[in-house]
Amino acid sequence: MSHKVLIVEDELSIVTLLKYNLEKEGFQTDVSFDGEDAIKKIIANTYDLVVLDVMLPKFNGLQVCEYVRNDNNSVPILMVTALDQEEDVIEGLNYGADDYITKPFSPKELIARMNAILRRVSVEETVNKKENSVTVGELTIYPDRFEAYFQGTELQLTRKEYELLVYLAQNKGLVLSRDQLLSSVWDYEIAGDTRIDDVHVARLREKIEEDKKHPQYIITVHGFGYKMTETKRTSQ
Repeated sequence: MSHKVLIVEDELSIVTLLKYNLEKEGFQTDVSFDGEDAIKKIIANTYDLVVLDVMLPKFNGLQVCEYVRNDNNSVPILMVTALDQEEDVIEGLNYGADDYITKPFSPKELIARMNAILRRVSVEETVNKKENSVTVGELTIYPDRFEAYFQGTELQLTRKEYELLVYLAQNKGLVLSRDQLLSSVWDYEIAGDTRIDDVHVARLREKIEEDKKHPQYIITVHGFGYKMTETKRTSQ
């Protein structure tokens, strides 16, 4: 099946290069040269993935991403940034991007990242056909419905936050290394120096932990990774 991708990029030379390589790999492509047009196209069309540059006219990529997520649109977003500061990457993930890639990059690297995201989405849709739930303490997750509730209140999660939460919950009590998380949730073959898993763990803690400095659900195992526990919150 051919995947439909929206390329949001204001540099014509980069757009031409990406369109050529993506279409060569069988992708259908659509293009926006500014953030305002990107929002209009995402509202009006169904895309399998959005390749979104950060530096754009009218609305920047962060604003586009924020708008899309606030509109409860879970389309996967691969954010492209020329900014090499860690804070800028983290900000993009916090706005709801599924992954990021830093310029300069090769078309092959971009396509590999795109395929990794699309594989994760496909597996999720296949596995989650039957009604089921996962419970950890006061947290209940319905994988087939893309819903999670904490203390009876539905959590507002990005797609990747949700996938990470499901993976931690399905492996509750087990210590999971960063490499395991990156491989299973982001489909990374090599972890490298990315902190994408740490950022998403921090985001989840903001939503289910009373005291983020002393978490009771997602525990850091120093020097190795994380584990989810059955611990319930206690009133102070």
